[in-house]
Amino acid sequence: MINKIGQVMLYVNNQDEAVNFWIEKVGFIVISGEDNGQGMRWIEIAPTKEAETSIILHNKRMISEMQPDMNLGTPSLMFFSEDLDKLHSTLSTKNITVGEIVTMPSGKVFNFADSEQNYFAVMEKSK
Repeated sequence: MINKIGQVMLYVNNQDEAVNFWIEKVGFIVISGEDNGQGMRWIEIAPTKEAETSIILHNKRMISEMQPDMNLGTPSLMFFSEDLDKLHSTLSTKNITVGEIVTMPSGKVFNFADSEQNYFAVMEKSK
């Protein structure tokens, strides 16, 4: 039986640029990383060291060569924030493409794009 989501694979064109985006602009931290010296490299990031779910940044080209039939599209991710307005303002000041805050039946939400124009959503949710 599956009891939780452990990691989400995010396939990117430029791993260094992706790491910089998530760390410098969004405020995530690097949990770990691996590099076999032959192009197979991954970086694990998360909002905090204690986060139950992390994101693994993989080299899209390398994975495509190893698994040509694999779907390398960007997953639709929904993040949670306890202070959506502050996060929206912070991301906006860091030259990130940020959508308007929209009020949905489930709460306030907005989307933002990474440096490769992959879009992600954030919803306000208290602990």
